[in-house]
Amino acid sequence: MIDLSHVNFIREERTILNDVNLHMNPGENWMILGKNGSGKTTILEMINGYTFPSSGHITVLDQLYGTVDVREMRKSIGYISQTLFEKLSLTDPVWEVVATGEYSYLRFYEDIPQEVIDKAHSKLESVQLAHLSEQLLGSLSQGERKKVMLARALMSQPRILIMDEPCAGLDLYEREKLLDNINDLRKQDIMIVYVTHHTEEIMPLFTHVALIDEGQIIASGLKRDVLTADNLYRIFQIPLQINWVDDRPWIQVIGSFNK
Repeated sequence: MIDLSHVNFIREERTILNDVNLHMNPGENWMILGKNGSGKTTILEMINGYTFPSSGHITVLDQLYGTVDVREMRKSIGYISQTLFEKLSLTDPVWEVVATGEYSYLRFYEDIPQEVIDKAHSKLESVQLAHLSEQLLGSLSQGERKKVMLARALMSQPRILIMDEPCAGLDLYEREKLLDNINDLRKQDIMIVYVTHHTEEIMPLFTHVALIDEGQIIASGLKRDVLTADNLYRIFQIPLQINWVDDRPWIQVIGSFNK
């Protein structure tokens, strides 16, 4: 479904991605894990067709980028990011913000079909926010806003859902509530690609992990094969051990920084 082949990206003489190869197949859900500034978000922007590689090839849903209209491709891709949220109107009611996802609008300037309104309310109910449908987006908590973005992304029934650090800024309670909603997506026919720098966000629905450091893929594959103490040390330079609980990894630091 997604294939990045020998992808390089150079910006102002700085190498952001260096010979990245990732192959994501139907039935797989991927977590891209790495430190801040490692190139994670750039990969997501390329999958979305917002950024193009300096060299290499990107194929999404069997379509080679550079030969197709990426605006049409985005209709099959749901996207959740803080950058996108900041483009939405905080003074619009929550249900209307969710409804914009049907057409990938940022705001409506025309009448909204009743079936789209009903669908937006249904999506809000699925993330337990039906009671806030008439509230203004700006009045919601950080956790509630993230759930609105999830509901909005699912409006168009995308084949791929891309999430860029959706749990950033959330407390433990709000994080776990959102992760529970995300984990429920395994019941749907949709591929998830999720970026984070926190291993504890790797819920059971994720089947594969790619580790990235300084623009290079360190390891990729089945999550239990990739998430080893040695591989994580290469990323974070901290001695640690991994404990698996209910198919979810938790790390315990057992040393200090390598100085």
